[in-house]
Amino acid sequence: MGFGSREMACALVALVLGLCCVGGARATGRIDEGLEVMWGDGRGSVSPDGQVMALSLDHTSGSGWRSKNTYLFARVDLQIKLVANNSAGTVTTCYFMSEGEWDIHDEVDLEFLGNVTGQPYTLHTNVFANGTGGKEQQFHLWFDPTTDFHTYSIVWTSQHILVLVDGTPIREMKNHADKGIAYPSSQRMRLYGSLWNADDWATQGGRVKTDWSQAPFVARYRNFTATEAASSSSPAGYDQQMDATAQQAMKWARDKYMVYDYCADSKRFPQGFPPECSMP
Repeated sequence: MGFGSREMACALVALVLGLCCVGGARATGRIDEGLEVMWGDGRGSVSPDGQVMALSLDHTSGSGWRSKNTYLFARVDLQIKLVANNSAGTVTTCYFMSEGEWDIHDEVDLEFLGNVTGQPYTLHTNVFANGTGGKEQQFHLWFDPTTDFHTYSIVWTSQHILVLVDGTPIREMKNHADKGIAYPSSQRMRLYGSLWNADDWATQGGRVKTDWSQAPFVARYRNFTATEAASSSSPAGYDQQMDATAQQAMKWARDKYMVYDYCADSKRFPQGFPPECSMP
């Protein structure tokens, strides 16, 4: 698929998935109307015009924010500009997580693993349900995520979880609870974001460490929107399955940019892949 046709496909996908604010909300007002700095001892801040929230990391501490509201089935969109230059060892995040008992917690993760200058970021995704995760898929991006803001979206409904990058779906996890596969469906979740040091594992398996001479590291967030679905009968475009155009766009992203899939890791699962891996 050429560049022009991919862009057209993404525009169609946006319409199919309700990305043009069908039943949704546009980003208006200050970002701290929806998000609040949670930790970091002054390392998280909001720009004077209220449009951008910045998180910073130095050798002492990282920083983080959380949404003021919790959600049960929702769509969130957030633009992020990642740490530039040598970001090895750093992890920038945006994720849903429940607030109840940890042993049964639910979570939908987007973690951006930094790298040395000139090497690609890795977008690490995972889903936890009833305390069990292990559903990792990782992607490189088809652009430099440090030079400008890009939109990252999580669509969490009673039918499926979608992860999108600039309107292109890259991952879908369907609800197979009726087949015994745990799915986040009963616990409200809050959205969180953070910038922290994870040089024991984040970059090339921990072989490349954080270069603290480059600190402070800074990631920036803007244009946060969240729309909660009142029920599975939410507005058109919100809770429906992807059509052929959306499936084609996701196949393009996965074929070209997915670098790890737990459903293809035979060394990790020598006795056979988890059952959801073979479910349509």
